[in-house]
Order: sequence, then C-alpha cells, then structure tokens
Amino acid sequence: MAETVQLLLYNFLEILLGVLLLFGGGELFVQGSVTLAVTLGIPQLVIGLTLVALGTSAPELFVSITATLQGSADLAVSNVVGSNIFNMMMVLGSSALIVPLQVDKRLVNRDIPLLIIVSMTVWGLASTGRITWQSGVALLVALTINTIWEIFTANEESDSIIEVTSNNSENLEVNHILYASFKVLIATILLVVGSETLVYGATGVARNLGVTETVIGLTIVSVGTSMPELATSVVATIRKRTDLAIGNVIGSNLLNQLLILSSCGLASGSHGLMVQEIIINRDFPIMIFTTLACLPIFWTKNCISRLEGSVLVSLYLMYLLDQVFVLALPTVRVQVGLVILCIAFPTLIIVIFMRALVSWYQKKYFYWINFFQ
Repeated sequence: MAETVQLLLYNFLEILLGVLLLFGGGELFVQGSVTLAVTLGIPQLVIGLTLVALGTSAPELFVSITATLQGSADLAVSNVVGSNIFNMMMVLGSSALIVPLQVDKRLVNRDIPLLIIVSMTVWGLASTGRITWQSGVALLVALTINTIWEIFTANEESDSIIEVTSNNSENLEVNHILYASFKVLIATILLVVGSETLVYGATGVARNLGVTETVIGLTIVSVGTSMPELATSVVATIRKRTDLAIGNVIGSNLLNQLLILSSCGLASGSHGLMVQEIIINRDFPIMIFTTLACLPIFWTKNCISRLEGSVLVSLYLMYLLDQVFVLALPTVRVQVGLVILCIAFPTLIIVIFMRALVSWYQKKYFYWINFFQ
C-alpha cells in the first residue's frame, strides 16, 4: 500500500512537471513563431489564424502523437475530446465570469456551425472504432481548405492591418530572426520532453489506480494540456479582447480535431487509431452537445453573460464529477450519472434555451416597433 501511494505521488509529480514544461513550451512557441513570422513579413492576421492557434494547441498535439507512438491510443483520443469539452465549458465559462463576452456575428454565422459540422464528421469517422490513415488525410485536407479560406476572407476584410504589419516588419533587425529561431527550438524541446513526461505519468497513474487511460485522458491530461487555452482566454478577457478569448477556443477545438486526430491517425499506420466505445457513445456526443448548446448562448444579445458562464462551468463540473466517481465510488456512479443526465443537465439546458427564446422575442419585438415607426 505504501509503495503504491509512493508511486502515485511520483506519477502525479511527473504529470505536474509535464504540464509546466508544456505550458512553457507553448508560450515560447507562440512568442518565437510570431516574432519570426513578423520579421519575415508575414501578415499579423495570418499569424493569429495559424501560429497562435497552433501554439496553444501544441501541448495537445505533442501529447497525443507521443501517446499514439507509444501505443496509448486511448490516451491520445481522450485527450483531444476532453480538451474540447474543457475549452467549450470551462474556458468560455471562466472567461465570461470575469467579463461578459461579446460575440462576433461571424462566429455565430460561420465558425460555430463549421465546428459543429467538423465535430459530427469526426464522430462519424470514429464510430467504426478507429480513425484510419485515410480519414487522417481527409481531415488534413479539410484543415488546409479551411485555413486558406480563413486567410482569404480575412485578407478581404483587413487589408490595412496587413499593410501596416508588412511595412513595420521591414525595419526589424536580423538578430530577431536568430533569437526567434532559438525560442522555437527551445520550445520544441520543452514540448517533446513535457509530452513524454506527462504521458509517462498519466499511464502510471492509470496503471497504479487500476483505471483506464481513457478516464485519465479525459480528466487530468486534457485539463493539463488545455492550460494554454485557459490562460490565453482569461488574459485576453481581462484586457477586454473578448473576441480573441472566444476565437482562441473555437480555433483550438477545430485544430484539435482536424490537425491532432488526423496526425494521430497517420502516425498509427495501417491499423488505425483505435477509439474506445465509451468515447464514441458518451464523450463525443457530449462534445457535440456542448457546442450546440453554445449557439443559443451566442444568440442572446450576441453576448455570453456571467449567468451563462456559470452554467457552462457548472456543466463541466458535473461532467468531471461523473468521471471522478469512476475512481472514488464506482458502485454509485450509475445512480449519480442518472441524476446528472435526467435532472441537472435538462434543467441547465432549459435555462439556456429559455434565455435564448426571450432574447429572440425581444429582438423581434424591437424590430417591429422600429419598423412601424
């Protein structure tokens, strides 16, 4: 018993160290790549759509690929799904508790529907029990098309910003390139070492507690790798950049599926990336459901209020509670799950849709008042 506790403590320290290394590596990667791109004359908007989003998703990418190469497919898939659930519920909810988040119409009209379509497509691909390398190629093609589309539409709307950034970049010194390249190199090393450490610690915890890697991936690992998204969105919210806070979540969730799952599918070779039945039947639907639930939240005056933020945080805490009962009290987990599923979830969803309905009626009412005036 004492030896098991000692091993668990050691494993949790490995997880903590891995998370810290990933956090530092992700931050350095963003700093270095952005500086390098600006120095080379790449538009700032393009950097935001690609490098910053990739930087915040780098921990998930390195952890999932490392897990796949080490034969821990359950950890790789559950990390992606768990991170997406954490982002939509906890990151958006926590940010809204600080300051109500103003939602750009483009998010409601384009990005959220796109995320829903991608999520349902990935769920369909995974429903066979594996994500094949052919599916990985298809997801990468979709990512390429979406990135080109993002850049093209962004360039149409923001030519002046791009021109200013390009002109300023000509004045940067060559030393910045070397310094930025050094940062990217150090960041890559930190990400590799951090992902190795985190995966090793997580598999150790699963082995010593006697639970599946799926549970560990959906909780400890996914929360740890999502810390850059949480930090980025909270800081952006404090600085009144709520558009960046929301865009960071949506962009990361798209990258998690289109880039990370596709890369893991390719890395898994001819046998494909195995997906557990419980993830297909429970966690993928929850991931899609939370994204769908955000649409009526975004409709309420194009804003995520503090009340709606608290609803999102509450949803995640209930989801986490359901996962924790696997470890602590497996005998009563079914009863707790039924209470959450039949009472708590419907109540919160009714609150969300009622607020959306009231907001919609208010908009229609003011529209007709203005029309007849």
